[in-house]
Amino acid sequence: MNVPLVLTHFLDRAVSLYGEKTGVICDGNEFTYRQLNERVNQLSHGLRELGVQKGDRVAYLAPNTLEMLEGFYGVFQLGAVMVPLNIRLKPDDYLFILNHSESKVLFVDQELYHLIVPIKDKLETVEKIIVHYKDDETNETAYDEWLAQFPTASFQRPDINENDVCSLLYTSGTTGNPKGVMLTHRNNYIHALVTMHHLRVSDRDNYLHVLPMFHVNGWGSPFYYTANGATHICLRKAAPELIFDYIQKYKVNVMHMAPTVLNSLLQYYEQHVPTIDHSVRVVIAGSAPPPAFVTRVEKELGWEFIQVYGMTESSPLSTVSTIRSHLSHLPLNEQYRMKAKAGHAMIGCEVKVVNEHGEEVPRDGQTIGEVVVRSNGVMKGYWKNPEATMETIRNGWLHTGDMATVDQYGNIDIVDRKKDIIISGGENISSIEVEGVLYEHPAVLEAAVIAAPHEKWGETPHAFVVIRPGHHVTEEELIAFSREKLAHFKAITGVTFVNELPKTASGKIQKVHLRNEYWQTHGKIGRYVN
Repeated sequence: MNVPLVLTHFLDRAVSLYGEKTGVICDGNEFTYRQLNERVNQLSHGLRELGVQKGDRVAYLAPNTLEMLEGFYGVFQLGAVMVPLNIRLKPDDYLFILNHSESKVLFVDQELYHLIVPIKDKLETVEKIIVHYKDDETNETAYDEWLAQFPTASFQRPDINENDVCSLLYTSGTTGNPKGVMLTHRNNYIHALVTMHHLRVSDRDNYLHVLPMFHVNGWGSPFYYTANGATHICLRKAAPELIFDYIQKYKVNVMHMAPTVLNSLLQYYEQHVPTIDHSVRVVIAGSAPPPAFVTRVEKELGWEFIQVYGMTESSPLSTVSTIRSHLSHLPLNEQYRMKAKAGHAMIGCEVKVVNEHGEEVPRDGQTIGEVVVRSNGVMKGYWKNPEATMETIRNGWLHTGDMATVDQYGNIDIVDRKKDIIISGGENISSIEVEGVLYEHPAVLEAAVIAAPHEKWGETPHAFVVIRPGHHVTEEELIAFSREKLAHFKAITGVTFVNELPKTASGKIQKVHLRNEYWQTHGKIGRYVN
């Protein structure tokens, strides 16, 4: 008889093989896998008493904590659906998501509770709000007191099918309301098996939760690090000084994060040179990092850099940038450039770059096409949105909206989102390529490049730049620098200096906000303004 691929197996395995090992460290408190499992059982018993049944949605608004991590397994044991909420949204966004998902119970961390207060009376389906780390002023149920009422004994699970939806993840909506991505147990399970191989996950890992767990479940980390008996170290806020402190204190050897968070670590290291006496694997996704980041991570920090690529709709990872053995003879600078690419398809994933006719582009590193994916990780669809599902999944292929080239070795290199490509005089310009050049300038801390309106060329690259503390650079100097490094049609034609760039909770720069504001300010409504 086939064993269904359901996520509860992962914690079961950890308890069986690693029961007395430290499974979670949160706020200095340590919990063995057996203790974690007892809390999960209490949570499942409590949810059942609240009337939560198989298929019901349970929402979580929390940073990376023990309570957030145990939520996945506590919800899954009922066959219910986890709805992790982005912690950087506005109250109206939560109102839409909670009502659209028809969530029955909401767990919220005390430090985020103020975001729910303005919309409490408008929630249509939420029957109970339970607060983690509740203070005396908050008039809701305190999580720890509520949890303590229920037995730690094993929970009688309903029949759960591997094709049942287990998580509902809302993608940030830049063109209207966010869409709810339905991922099944099978999606997440097979993604975990594939990813743990490519990232070499083992029971020797001490994994620091830098990436928010709500963000595609932190790239599935609650699943494959648990399955392998690794130790989870929870981090509420991705502050560089805290990250370095935790790395040394808990011997952290693996982290997942966005390039902007990595950049903050590089800046902190440059200023403080903290002592790290062991190797760390740092896994980067979100947007293509400048090759200079790879060089600095591996040469200065002595860490291993691994670039991955994916999206929520594919559970999420589909490619990895590790250097294959037959290419290890290549010069180091070429290997660093290769590591900064999205890379090659993971096992079980088919990834192609196709033109507008659906034909694969040549492996010339020049021809741009759209990335399409077919794998066991591709979502079941968008919740209550069949039109958007059919638009995104066509002929069995997930159309990502990411534009890329393919090099002679078959490595995919993301050059931009479809909407971020700059079309200047009929030429396609990758904003990511231009940003990579700007990051080579010693005065540039952060950079984002958008399309700016131009009377002659239609559009030209315009840069938003955050200057590194203690440095100075002019607009003219940066324009000249980019013209030295790039073909002139790709060079920036203007610079806006800013104190910070708008980012998502995972650290991805939100170019859509920069672009819309720029086009509106300059008296034109651009082709991207919605």
